[in-house]
Parts: sequence; C-alpha cells; structure tokens
Amino acid sequence: MNSSPAFATASHSQELPSPTVLRRFDVAGPRYTSYPTADRFVDAFTADDYVQAVHQRAATGMNGRPLSLYVHLPFCESLCYYCACNKIVTRHKHWAVEYLDYLEREVALQVAELGRGAMVSQLHLGGGTPTFLDDEGLARLLEMLGREFTLSPEREQSIEIDPRTVDGARLERLAAMGFNRLSFGVQDFDPDVQKAVHRIQPAAEVFDLMASARALGYRSINIDLIYGLPKQSRASFDRTLAQVCELRPDRIALYAYAHLPERFKPQRRIAAEDLPDAKTKVEMLSRAIAAFTAAGYVYIGMDHFALPDDPLAIAKRQGRLHRNFQGYSTQPDCDLVALGVSAIGRVGATYSQNAKTLEEYYDLLDQGRLPVVRGLALTRDDVLRRAVIMAIMCQGHVDFEAISLAHLVDFRDHFAPELVALGPLIAQGLVHITDHDIEVTPTGWFFVRAVAMVFDRYLQADRNRTRFSRIV
Repeated sequence: MNSSPAFATASHSQELPSPTVLRRFDVAGPRYTSYPTADRFVDAFTADDYVQAVHQRAATGMNGRPLSLYVHLPFCESLCYYCACNKIVTRHKHWAVEYLDYLEREVALQVAELGRGAMVSQLHLGGGTPTFLDDEGLARLLEMLGREFTLSPEREQSIEIDPRTVDGARLERLAAMGFNRLSFGVQDFDPDVQKAVHRIQPAAEVFDLMASARALGYRSINIDLIYGLPKQSRASFDRTLAQVCELRPDRIALYAYAHLPERFKPQRRIAAEDLPDAKTKVEMLSRAIAAFTAAGYVYIGMDHFALPDDPLAIAKRQGRLHRNFQGYSTQPDCDLVALGVSAIGRVGATYSQNAKTLEEYYDLLDQGRLPVVRGLALTRDDVLRRAVIMAIMCQGHVDFEAISLAHLVDFRDHFAPELVALGPLIAQGLVHITDHDIEVTPTGWFFVRAVAMVFDRYLQADRNRTRFSRIV
C-alpha cells in the first residue's frame, strides 16, 4: 500500500479556498439534511399528525410515487469515542432478535396506514452497526419488508458497515440478499489515532474488503473519513489520504470531528489536548481537498466527493441531485418512511421522529401505537425556504423565476434582506448574483452550508448555534 503523501499538495489552487477564507468561514451550522432542521421538531407533533399526513398523501394521488425506506439498527459491539450517533453498545446478540420483533410490529402499523405493497425505490440500513445483525437477522428483516412493501428490482439497497464486523464471505452473502451499495466506516488508518478513538482496524483488512466488494460487483462503495480526531497530524492524515486514494472508493465522505463532550458522553474519553488545533484542522481539510481533486474526484457538496462516473457525480452534472436525511441522493425527491428507534422520516410537508430510547419505543408499540413522538408540519414559508436551500445544497443554483412561479412570490422582493446578507460571500467570491439567479462558485461549494444558512429563517433569529457542527 502506497503511503506517500506527495500528491496531497497537487495544484488545484484556482478552485481551492485559501486558508484565510477557510478560517473565516469556520463557523457552526446545520448540515441541511432537512429544512427546517431536526432541532426545530416539536413534541406537539404526534403520531396522529403523522397518520394524517399519510392519508393526505393518498388523497392527493401521491400513493403511486415510490417511497424511500430507512431502517435504524442501533446496536454496536464496542464504543467509538468520537461517535455522536444514537446507538446501544452491547455484545448481547439476542437483543437484535427482540428488536426485530418490535420492528415487525412497527412495519404492520405503518402498512395499515400506507396500504400494503407500496413501491420502494431506495432502502438504506443505518445505525449503530447494521452488521451487528447476523445473516439470519438481516434476511428476516428483508423478508419482512419485502412481504409488506414492493421492493423495486432497480432499487438502491445500501448498508453501513463497520469493517471489523465482516469478511469477504459475508460481503458475498450481503450481495446475495440484494445489497448493491456499501459504506465502510474507516475514519482514519493511523494506528495511534485508532487507539485514541477506540476503533482498531488495520488498513490491510479494509483493502481486502474493498477488493472483495469490487469482485462481487457492488454498484457503489463509500468510505467515511473524519478529520480533527485526537492524535491526528498533517503528516499522519496525509498517509491516510494516500491510502484512501489507493483504495479508490466510488465515493468519499469527509466529516469534521465536532468535540462536544457536554452533549455526547463517549467523547469525554477523548483528551482535549490530543485534538489538533484549529489551524492544523483547516490545513488537513485543505490538503484533503487537494488530494481528492488531484486523484480525479468530483466535489459533490459539503464534505462529499465522488468519481466522475459515479451516479452521484452524474446526477450533480445533470442537475438531478437530491438531499434527504441520509445525505446526497440520486433518487427523486420522494417521501421517506423511517423505521426503528430515533428514525426520522418525511411524508409530504411533514417530518416525524420515533422515540429515541428502546424503552419508550417498545412501550409505544406494546400499546399498538406508532412510535412517533415529535416532528413538524411545515408552513408555507418553510416549504418555500426549503426549496431555496435544497437548490443551493444540491445544484448550487437558484433560479428566481422558477422559485417565484412555483411558490407564488416575487423572489427578489421576498428575499431582499437575504440578498443583502449575501454581500460578504459575494465579496469573497463564494457566490455570484445576477438579476435572474444565484450561482455558487467552485470555491463557494466548499462553504455551501454558509450560503444556505443565509436563507434559514430560524437560524437567523436564533444566534445560539453551538448545537451544530462546524462547517470546516
């Protein structure tokens, strides 16, 4: 495995943000997997409101449109100190059997409202660690979903994988179950960093898994990385970047570590003095951008990269990119039915979230009730701003006339304060504005969240942004 970082300083300076600009826009902000964001959900939105949205979907003739399904599988065998996900750490495999029993009840309740046989074009298993479930458990889950929904033969079927939990033989069995997209959680290849975050996984094992996945013909393989972890340095992260480029996954997700030990207990095991300082963190991001663009990756938006022939890159070129609670997607903007503890879904102009603890999730299902405990019914202004923010996040382009006609507003008049607020971003070369549109520049794509934030009415009214991760 080549560990030379020489390519990391390849010349792409005409599109790369300067360290000064990176530092200036190193602010906290939402990831906009939805608008309004999940922190705006309210307890007043109940399961009854969710059912009403499902019935309205049928009444407006939307039942013929395909659904996206998300299933949250919360269990992990060991604790990763950086993790901020909703997970349950246990080695008791029988917990997964009980969880599947309750998932079956939830599916039945959902189908009672949606109608049996709804078409599904996208199925994603997330966690936690979905591969905590053994083959029998995953097969049971898929049989359950296939019995109640119509799984399109052309569907995307993806699963998040902890490389420590699978081998080549298991990847073959997953492929036989219909999985065609994989996401490997790598985070960093450096042994000292892995030890500091309690996630030891030798690079050789990941290389072997990648070779197996390629041989099995998976459509798309993603690698997750994190910068800003304890014990990381410019040199060590360069080595990881070189190894990832040698792996050449179809997609790369590069996340910034947000150290919030007051909110996430596992992070209290990370020594703050082991974290790279802000300057080093910015330099690691800059070098990663240079490495991936030099290696031929297309910058999709935020912290995602894809090879030019990957469907995600093609969708971006063709203006067909979408965004949902799982991130960027090639699928049309469809309703998302979410199953499992803490799962977040979207139906029509509503968002809903299930109970966050197993105890409450199980209790509601024992009562024969859908486990929805909070959510949001979007206002007309929410729907309008969602359209603008998603256009920024996905296409990097907002056409004033298209928005005006679709939402019956005069864009320049309605968003006059926001157009003024874009001034500093225009001055930094992040966006261009004409009489007809807003265009995010190549440099602006690295700060697309900052552009979208200008149109977030809730965020502009609430300056307390410490609950969000930083853009850089």
